[in-house]
Amino acid sequence: VAKTPVGEGMALDPRSYLTALDGMPYTDDPTQGYVRGGSYVHPQLGIRFDAPRGFADTTFTGSPRLQDAAEALTSPSNRVLLFALSDGDLRRFTVGDVPELRRMMIVSTPKVYEREGVTANSFARLSAGLLAEAGAPAGDANYLAFLDNHPPGQSRALAQIAKQPDVTSILLGTRLPPKNPSRDEKPQYLLSTSSLLLVRGRALHLAVHSGYDSPADVEWIRGVTARWIEELKRLNGR
Repeated sequence: VAKTPVGEGMALDPRSYLTALDGMPYTDDPTQGYVRGGSYVHPQLGIRFDAPRGFADTTFTGSPRLQDAAEALTSPSNRVLLFALSDGDLRRFTVGDVPELRRMMIVSTPKVYEREGVTANSFARLSAGLLAEAGAPAGDANYLAFLDNHPPGQSRALAQIAKQPDVTSILLGTRLPPKNPSRDEKPQYLLSTSSLLLVRGRALHLAVHSGYDSPADVEWIRGVTARWIEELKRLNGR
């Protein structure tokens, strides 16, 4: 990444990019979305979406690295609509520094439903598939102890956040494989939420990722996921 000179003490505000880009195409193809009033409008899908406060979308950077990272974090059957980093990480990336990538967010949609709407029955099947793939949740078990009882690298359901006709959301956890199995390393864990949202006859998949060091990370990811779902409902007049 080319290093961009920035005056000392001048903080880059990623959201200022959105103001400057207001009304301009979101990608090279305006049919794939454009910025309007700080939110992203996807005309083909007929929906609006945005990243939560403290995060900003990275699509405008045109970075193949970030695009590859987003696609690696979602199913090949989904199309990525938004890949958001924290404002701090985006500042670091913009000036050529290495982002921490401790927390990130993705909005995607199933490719098979891009040209046609999603019925209530279709959404119910998608939701059932999401829950089945995640497995039985940990319930009242200690999350770290629960993850320690499963193979490293395997994502497991920790709790169900929401289950409604138009929203299904679950909390997932993963114990990372050790970097050096020959050494006695402290285990590392990741949290994520996986949420399906039915908006204007379209299915959106929201994914939030975070490192897991303390119960505060669990509280943060559950709270930001719930608020993001409500904000997307508001943006789309629901």
